[in-house]
Amino acid sequence: MSADYEPIYDLIREVPKGEVASYGMIASLLPGVGPRQVARALRSAPKGLPWFRIITSSGAMADHSGAEEQRRRLKREGVAFRKNGSVDWDAHRWRGPSQKWIAKAELDIEDAMEIIAGWAR
Repeated sequence: MSADYEPIYDLIREVPKGEVASYGMIASLLPGVGPRQVARALRSAPKGLPWFRIITSSGAMADHSGAEEQRRRLKREGVAFRKNGSVDWDAHRWRGPSQKWIAKAELDIEDAMEIIAGWAR
């Protein structure tokens, strides 16, 4: 089953240390994938995948048993949190995947840039 999730995992590996992406941001770059499918994929994530860099669109940790561990790992990477407990999106929003990933995914660069531009609030 996790083989079906490999495109999701490949994209999550693109999120660098100190940055975060939402489930929806990941899904937006993968045709036919929704945020809930990204969440399901993370439940069976392979060892070493930086799962903790994927958060809700509100900047909060999803309600799951690993939420405190997720917060600790993000803080360790230098991710700042607001007083309300959400991630500071302005400082830590992922800027998008590499050109190499975009080419491998066979996405048109202009389409990818338009999707990424839509991430900013």
